[in-house]
Amino acid sequence: MNRFKVSKFRHTEARPPRKEAWINDIRAGAASSYGNHIKSSCSLIVFNTDQPGTLGIVPLESQDRNKKNVAYLGCHSDLVTDFDFSPFDDHLLVTGSADRMVKLWRLPATATDQDLPSAPGVVLGPEDCQVELLKFHPTSDTVLVSTSDKVVKVWDLALKHTLTELGSHSDQVQSVAWSSNGVLLGTSCKDKHLRVFDPRTKPTASQSTQGHENHKDSQLVWTNSQEHLLSTGLNQMREHEVKLWDTRCFASALTSFTLHTSPGSLIPLLDADSGLLILGGKGENLVYCYEVSLPQAAFTQVNQCVLETKCRGMALAPRRALTVMACEVLRVLQLSESAIVPVSYVVPRKSVEFHEDLFSDAAGSVPATSAHAWWAGDNQQVQRVSLNPARRPHASFTSHLIPTELSSPAATQLQEVPVGDTDPSEGSFSSPPSSLTSPSTPSSLGRSLSSTSGIGTSPSQRSLQSLLGPSSKFRHAQGTVLHRDTHITNLKGLNLTTPGESDGFCANRLHVALPLLSTGGQVAVLELRKPGRLPDTALPTLQNGVAVTDLTWDPFDLYRLAVAGEDARIRLWRVPPEGLQEVMTMPEAILTGHTEKIYSLRFHPLASDVLASSSYDLTVRIWDLQEGLEKIRLQGHKDQIFSMAWSLDGQLLATVCKDGRVRIYDPRSSPEPIQEGPGPEGGRGARVVWVCDGRCLLVSGFDSRSERQLLLYGAGSLGGGPLAVLGLDVAPSTLLPSYDPDTGLVLLTGKGDTRVFVYELLPEAPFFLECNSFTSSDPHKGFAFLPKTECEVQHVEFARGLRLRQSSLEPVAFRLPRVKKEFFQDDVYPDTAVCWEPALSAAAWLGGANGQHRRLNLQPPGMTPVSEAPREAPTRRTLPSAVYLEEKSDQQKKEELLSAMVAKLGNREDPLPQDSFEGVDEDEWD
Repeated sequence: MNRFKVSKFRHTEARPPRKEAWINDIRAGAASSYGNHIKSSCSLIVFNTDQPGTLGIVPLESQDRNKKNVAYLGCHSDLVTDFDFSPFDDHLLVTGSADRMVKLWRLPATATDQDLPSAPGVVLGPEDCQVELLKFHPTSDTVLVSTSDKVVKVWDLALKHTLTELGSHSDQVQSVAWSSNGVLLGTSCKDKHLRVFDPRTKPTASQSTQGHENHKDSQLVWTNSQEHLLSTGLNQMREHEVKLWDTRCFASALTSFTLHTSPGSLIPLLDADSGLLILGGKGENLVYCYEVSLPQAAFTQVNQCVLETKCRGMALAPRRALTVMACEVLRVLQLSESAIVPVSYVVPRKSVEFHEDLFSDAAGSVPATSAHAWWAGDNQQVQRVSLNPARRPHASFTSHLIPTELSSPAATQLQEVPVGDTDPSEGSFSSPPSSLTSPSTPSSLGRSLSSTSGIGTSPSQRSLQSLLGPSSKFRHAQGTVLHRDTHITNLKGLNLTTPGESDGFCANRLHVALPLLSTGGQVAVLELRKPGRLPDTALPTLQNGVAVTDLTWDPFDLYRLAVAGEDARIRLWRVPPEGLQEVMTMPEAILTGHTEKIYSLRFHPLASDVLASSSYDLTVRIWDLQEGLEKIRLQGHKDQIFSMAWSLDGQLLATVCKDGRVRIYDPRSSPEPIQEGPGPEGGRGARVVWVCDGRCLLVSGFDSRSERQLLLYGAGSLGGGPLAVLGLDVAPSTLLPSYDPDTGLVLLTGKGDTRVFVYELLPEAPFFLECNSFTSSDPHKGFAFLPKTECEVQHVEFARGLRLRQSSLEPVAFRLPRVKKEFFQDDVYPDTAVCWEPALSAAAWLGGANGQHRRLNLQPPGMTPVSEAPREAPTRRTLPSAVYLEEKSDQQKKEELLSAMVAKLGNREDPLPQDSFEGVDEDEWD
């Protein structure tokens, strides 16, 4: 285009479709990220949903059909920040997430829930911060660039390692783009600078310039020339701004123009072959189309289009997917809250034929080089192909990164070693993956039946679960922080760096014990019955003399606290019934015997005065507190003991160790383990708890890639490996499980987390039934759960926890929404064990006796069980047909309208407020 030649695109029309052609019934996400939230290949459309970690998938060529089914892929455990299709393989998708992982997926040709992959083919990470942006290389299918905060990495996907890490950024990277020939890489940054890199030459920027004056979202795209690129951003007046740059004189822009002022970021979509630029703002319904002329360094507006829906993201369909015989030169996919709107840009022509002047050759679907060759300096370009249907090649390229046969669910199931019936509801939107292919499952575990790479749950998935598999009656559980009047505030000097083997603090129904940061191993004891703001003065404490490693309350004595210290001693303290009024320096008793500092303490669940302790001396010792002596010493551990747990009947003790083994002991019969099996692969920490009436063990730990996971073992077949493995997310803290034997629910969270996971556990497939989790706005420093008797049965509360924050302690109620709350929900509250009364003495248990707790009915007086509630007959809520058929005169309609208006205004005879004023006497005016 120049001053003497008229543009062939000057008459281009934007043609929004009718609503029947929209892709409806979707729930798009509104999370803030630098990605465009929607991408398209020649076959599929992928978009962000309102469920964290979940992407929606729909075929591209189903837009003219009446029925458009959307499939959902649960691919990450947190928000999916960006994703990209391979420019060569239409079914190869890379995703990045706030969980700091990058995953590569092969999507099926038919996007249905049953056909979606159960596990990624390639996993990269974790990064130090959340992954922000991803971009495939334009000439090689095995080169990928990713950004995370200030870091830009170029990956070799075939070898799964970093080729280079690009520096020079002083703030968060907001956009990244390859030049069309794949030689240069451009970035825009929050520090308001644009940078150009030659990644194969040096890791620092070869060119840099001031971009836009406002630091809010800026984006960068290359033209079809290596010398020219354009950027979008905001100026000082917060107006959208578009600039064209020449890398040969990068100090200032060649040309620029501004649009309107808007709070949303501007999305630039450039078709480099035609030079057409699409601009649309997030949160707006106005879409601009410009033509970019490089010889003239000019932007020429072609048209603008007002859509019915507001934009949450936009993408261009690839040129190879255009309907060229209809002169469709662009297809824009606008993502809105509930629909995807495809907008065709058409150049009107009289004849129905292929117009060579409108459609230049496009880049083909066969990569020109490999990552190794490109990194060695190969600049070979992708062969271009004609878009003429008569000459277009029909061959398609399939990347070798993820073999097709391994990505199909059927092939995955063939590789499994089945141990039972699988359940279609396990694993978000697809069949359960095999331990051989799932990255969430340790390869050393022999019998892995179920595993997930993410826990995102969509509405479609929940309906699918209800149709095809069991679902938990607690799936709609709600966690609520109780009123501020119940909080304990103004906490100061808390020790928030207790060892990973400790819960950090402990509580019973009367007291909460909190280690303090001050020297001397001080522990503050607060009264839960006295909430409110604590005084600014120092609190009375228990002085242990050494740093505290763990502490726990005696379940049968509400005033006895056991504290373990770094001096390998256990101190038993007795808190006065009126509360801690002054500093205490002398414990009730001191237990000595360990030779190294102690990891953790666990009281026996049935017998009074029985305490187990684990230590760095690699032993577990069981104490008789009545006599103050060690009675049993368990051996067999070869490394640090992460956790231990008594069985519900108090006969067995389970441990999980850093040596990668899970062990079960019968302490009264042998000091050596009676069973042993493979534990979590990661050595960062683990916890163990008995579940499913003592038939199973649940272990929370890490895999070899530091992803947090849950492993469920059969208590009688520990050596065979876990029955099921569930991958959760990537986080540094160990998940602390709290199991409720009455409901079969386990609640898990870690120190520094913002989320409490809730699962119902089953001893057979599908093993894990996911329930709604509790999420808070800020991370908690610890989480402890109170006895079942503290729950408010009238509000269908099944668990009560204490959330420790930086300076406050907040009660959190976990409740189940029910309609008939006036009835006792006996299906939620079976008879519970009276766990605050001992069933045995220490001498009896050590002598070989066993016992069990008596049971207590939680039904309050005066409440009727819901199972005995009277059945209500269904009532007709619609008005009789005579009401609708009755004809009203005009006078009746006027009277009804007048009556409605008067009723809205209020009674005109009511006194005005000033009528009630008393006024003053006449004499007072003098």
